Amino acid sequence: MSKQVYNFGAGPAMLPVPVMERIRDEFLDFQGMGISIIEISHRAKQFEKVLVDAQERFRQLTNLPDNYKILFVHGGARMQFSALPLNLAGRSATKKCLYVETGNFAKLAHKDAKPFGDIRVIASSAATNYDRIPVLDPSMIDQDAAYLHLTGNNTLYGSRWQTFPETGAVPLIVDQTSEMLSRVLDFSKFGCVYAGLQKNLGPAGTAIVVIREDLLEYASPQTPTLLNYKVCAADNSLTNTANTFAIYVTGLVLEWLHEQGGVAAIEKVNEQKAQILYKLIDSGDFYRGVILPEFRGTMNVSFNLATPELEEKFLKEAGAAGLYALKGHRSVGGIRASIYNAMPLAGVEALAGFMQEFQRKNG
Repeated sequence: MSKQVYNFGAGPAMLPVPVMERIRDEFLDFQGMGISIIEISHRAKQFEKVLVDAQERFRQLTNLPDNYKILFVHGGARMQFSALPLNLAGRSATKKCLYVETGNFAKLAHKDAKPFGDIRVIASSAATNYDRIPVLDPSMIDQDAAYLHLTGNNTLYGSRWQTFPETGAVPLIVDQTSEMLSRVLDFSKFGCVYAGLQKNLGPAGTAIVVIREDLLEYASPQTPTLLNYKVCAADNSLTNTANTFAIYVTGLVLEWLHEQGGVAAIEKVNEQKAQILYKLIDSGDFYRGVILPEFRGTMNVSFNLATPELEEKFLKEAGAAGLYALKGHRSVGGIRASIYNAMPLAGVEALAGFMQEFQRKNG
């Protein structure tokens, strides 16, 4: 029997063990068909049921209002950085789109959007190395704008929007890639939310887009077919060959989440996991948190040690102890523990125990 390894990678991230076991058991023979899920047509009735069941399970878990469409789209979350202005900038006569920069992916979001609209960053925490969520006063939100874009949780740093701003008539668009279904949210507050699957939902390469129906009418004539949300909605995500395996796995993850008690139940576990690590970090100055306490999320816990050499020693010994992929993002460095929904409490407790022992030996 192999030793226990806990995967703290930021994405592709770990999947729930029961989901992995079910994938294994069904992989060669899906529903008695004698072939694999990755071999059947995206238009086969068996796969269409997989797709519809995944959409319905998501709708149930989120209490999603009826006037929202659930799409599965190619290219992951980053493709949506371009798709969003192509689909929505037309709401504004000047194609004015507002962005708040709170980390690396928020920065990339407005960079990728620039060719397709009048893209304006109205608030940023870059000056403090993204250690906080910047102040966003309602007066800063131009009501003539097509939309306001935020990144709900910042994977590299670990900050998140604890509450979302009131935006008036301007649709609020949120990248929820690293926090989707990790906490209870009122989806009626959003015009559109989207997420790459590879952190809390399934394999990389595909994204889920949840969009209010009235926002499907503004796509630019230049919008490529496979980036056009209205076309995708009309075809129920089957305009061309969908990533059937990714959608299948997402459906299994959503089923697993339902079995855990739903989003409210997993939110309590996520808060407990994050508190274990942050309590240890805050207990002294050996571990140094990246994010100001009032802006911390529960999905990504980033911290530093006194020197790069000590961090390298930490990572080497953690890996040997079965604590995998704790190295911080290449642009930030340090240590990062990504503790998404699938990370069990036992994994966080194992990491905390290692951290205490490492500090005892090296403090």
